[in-house]
Amino acid sequence: MPHMQDPNFAGAVICVCAHSEEGAMGLILNKPIERLTFDALLKQVGVEPVPPARRIRLVAGGPLEESRGFVLHSGDWKAEGSLPVEGGFGLTASVEILKAIAAGGGPRECILALGYASWGAGQLEEEIVQNSWLSVGADEELLFDGDAATKWRRALAKLKVDPLLLSGAAGHA
Repeated sequence: MPHMQDPNFAGAVICVCAHSEEGAMGLILNKPIERLTFDALLKQVGVEPVPPARRIRLVAGGPLEESRGFVLHSGDWKAEGSLPVEGGFGLTASVEILKAIAAGGGPRECILALGYASWGAGQLEEEIVQNSWLSVGADEELLFDGDAATKWRRALAKLKVDPLLLSGAAGHA
């Protein structure tokens, strides 16, 4: 929501990758990382070939464990340990996916997030009730395109919502 005060989440578009009674985990998709390139990241983790045959975008996935990487990707590729994400997508946190991408293969669409966001049991649901978040169905363009500057507005547009008309006060009937 536009009134979000936490700078970690203000204007954020988050893909909720896992959600259960124990809590939720997601990745912020619209905060590009400028200080690190995919090539430099591959060098840091010892992945060949460097330079890679293929590159992917890097984003700051959230305020937790910012040195940990997660690849959100199309459902056409998976490895042992890949987590299915609602909508036919996948999440992989192993170096195997980086090797596949660097070699020119891997999933058709993907984005690498460093860090993640999480919510404890019932926390995300409570924040939704408090009118802190809006929810929209995921699609490949919204998840994987490189236009981070307009991603938040485009997510709202899928709901036919004008952010200038939104209120931070929740109604309870």
